[in-house]
Amino acid sequence: MQQIITATPGWAPVATQKHWLNAGTAAMLSIGATGLYFLVLAGHGESLVCLGTIAAVGIAALLSGIAGFAFSALCGALVFQFRHDAVDVVQIMLVCSLANQALCLLLLRKAIRLRPLTPYLCGGVIGVPAGVWLLLRAAGDHYDLALGLLLTGYGLYMLVRPPLHLTKRSTPADILAGLLGGVMGGFAATPGAPVAIWCATKGWDKIAQRAIVQPYILAVQIIGLISIALMHHAGTANSGIPPVTWLCVPLGLLGTAWGFALAKRMTNTQFGRATNLLLIASGVGLIT
Repeated sequence: MQQIITATPGWAPVATQKHWLNAGTAAMLSIGATGLYFLVLAGHGESLVCLGTIAAVGIAALLSGIAGFAFSALCGALVFQFRHDAVDVVQIMLVCSLANQALCLLLLRKAIRLRPLTPYLCGGVIGVPAGVWLLLRAAGDHYDLALGLLLTGYGLYMLVRPPLHLTKRSTPADILAGLLGGVMGGFAATPGAPVAIWCATKGWDKIAQRAIVQPYILAVQIIGLISIALMHHAGTANSGIPPVTWLCVPLGLLGTAWGFALAKRMTNTQFGRATNLLLIASGVGLIT
């Protein structure tokens, strides 16, 4: 049988029949492995709370893998349905997000450049401790509501209006975006939104945006985990990383890999729409 060869702009030609066969086989294997994983965990006596937490991580990883951010906001909205300790939930999100971002960085390694990334990292380093202080000491209901409304409103606005493209580079603005992301990352494990919004105004393509946003998220969340460990009082009931966290990582990695694969098939326009939808979802996740 003769195979039909098609070419997608920016990508090598692929054999259509073979590609869809491989994708379908991989999807079936992924679904089967996920089902088996849950059966094994249930057989070992894991609770519904544990299984629900793991499923929430997998779903959030799949959705956020498309745009490269919003994992923690989506994950938090789902995980808080099963667990109610804020520090525990943030630690689960941070550890799983670190694993997911590390996988994406491996896939993006050829596009990452340190020089344009540095201002965002400088701002993030300053902002994270302030965010962790808020997490550990301040009531965050009003903060979550205001931030959620802002992200939701911005995402809705950008869906109905063409995105703004700035022609001049502003290093102080890059640092400010990183600073805001650092505060959000320390407080709610959601550092990516301010940086993603700011990068989108530069008119970069999807790979250039992800090459900034994803290394930034990884670095900020490492600092966030260290800050929580240093600033959280040792010996309290929830001072350690919850054991369920390590059971969430495999499903998070699987969801991230599938999200990244879907993103590769999108045009820059489709990627922009997906980013705005995830901003809306992030906002809703913070509000609920």
